[in-house]
Amino acid sequence: MARRDALLRLHKSLVGRRDELRKRLGGELKDLRNFKSGDTGDSADLAFDAGSDEVASTLAELESRELAKIEIALNKLKQGTYGVCEGCQRKIPVARLNALPFSATCIECQREMELYGTWGGPGGNANWEKVSDHPTPLEDQREVNISEIEIDMSSR
Repeated sequence: MARRDALLRLHKSLVGRRDELRKRLGGELKDLRNFKSGDTGDSADLAFDAGSDEVASTLAELESRELAKIEIALNKLKQGTYGVCEGCQRKIPVARLNALPFSATCIECQREMELYGTWGGPGGNANWEKVSDHPTPLEDQREVNISEIEIDMSSR
């Protein structure tokens, strides 16, 4: 029952953060649209305004990504799959969910993703038997001779 209570608390936290991000993003996007470069003074003011605009744009992008992850987490809550690791299908510890409520992986699977780019170690779960989709087996493919390649230089 403790996990269920924790998940209910996390749902409330996710909804609160989602609403906060929506409100903040709405304001930031409105500010970006209202940005007028012609109303400033000298070139230093223009440079400062451009830098501030770039920072605001980057922050809006990061918050937008977080909002998307929160929406996914809320959908998982509705489907009953929230708190299940996408890598190993085990329950994500509540401590991890408290730290990162929209986490989709346990710590071990997240480490593997960061180290190897996939779950399951250096080779991952990939099948390396068929590396190429080429219909002819690699040993039967003809080697390319550079002297046989024609280059059209007329467009230069």
